[in-house]
Amino acid sequence: MKIILSVGARPNFVKMAPLYFELIKKKDIEPVIVHTGQHYDYKMSQVFFENLNLPNPHYFLGVGAGTHIEQISKIMIEFGKVLLKENPDLVITFGDVNSTLACSIATKKLFLPLAHVEAGLRSFDMSMPEETNRKLTDSMADFLFTPSMDANENLAKEGIKDYKVHFVGNIMIDSLTGVLGKLNKYYEEETLKKFNLQREKYVLITFHRPSNVDNKDTLEIILKSLNRLSRKIPVIFPMHPRTKRSIGEFEIKIRLNKNFNILEPVKYKEFIVFEKNASFILTDSGGIQEEATYLNVPCLTLRPNTERPITIMEGTNELITIENIEKKMDLILSGEWKQGKVPELWDGKTAERIVSKINNLRT
Repeated sequence: MKIILSVGARPNFVKMAPLYFELIKKKDIEPVIVHTGQHYDYKMSQVFFENLNLPNPHYFLGVGAGTHIEQISKIMIEFGKVLLKENPDLVITFGDVNSTLACSIATKKLFLPLAHVEAGLRSFDMSMPEETNRKLTDSMADFLFTPSMDANENLAKEGIKDYKVHFVGNIMIDSLTGVLGKLNKYYEEETLKKFNLQREKYVLITFHRPSNVDNKDTLEIILKSLNRLSRKIPVIFPMHPRTKRSIGEFEIKIRLNKNFNILEPVKYKEFIVFEKNASFILTDSGGIQEEATYLNVPCLTLRPNTERPITIMEGTNELITIENIEKKMDLILSGEWKQGKVPELWDGKTAERIVSKINNLRT
């Protein structure tokens, strides 16, 4: 059985890795990795393959940057060529990036079976490009692997047939637990020492979404708030290329406090150390909301909504705005924050369950 694993951006790699390693255990399954090149620079792409001990992709499509329409169109054309050559028994897509949608369309246009890992998540905000990608992919998929029961409920409301939907848990936690199992006290201490950090005495920041970085006034307000925070507690900010580009294009000039540390994107293993030992995390990333919940680290999500409401209902996450960002940060620093719990099937065994379902579905 030949299975194509299609990925294109940093979050996809983390979700794909545990499934790839579970698939190669099966002698009668041949996984083929196709990297679209949506994230194409070393720090956002190749370094993650190295960190996750993945082999080089069997195909690298190299589509690069462009508008959403340009990127999706290029991926569809190039991925379609791979499908015609390989004629797979199944294509698996991950998450909600442009590559997810483009590869899904190409797959179904060639009448091939499609599976979507992380199906059913909804922000109910169609102004988010990811929401369009999620909904359209789920409408086409033959097999929908969901991370939480609210995702199953969303799919049922959209008329997706029950037999297509499989609750398997959160595959990002597979990668997280895999890294946590390899961490030791010495590595953590050396990583924190390298960046002059102390356990639970710093804040981890990461944001890159258009709503936060594509408007000069909004971006400036966020940076000034974080700069003020750094006078109370050190801030570490591995900066996404999009955020860095916006700061340059808007010519934003803020005299940063010495405790405001901006870094280039770091290794996945290092980032997990940052998450695990932070006083709290401020982000607009979906995956980090989930990782913070698993690690029981307070998380502030700078967004009006989230497609991962379980991280709020059961986890350590809370949505914030630029209007209340400083108030919420001060609450955490004063020790006022909720205790979370790990959601059902976030246990590091999601890839096993997916492979078991694939085996059952083909018999």
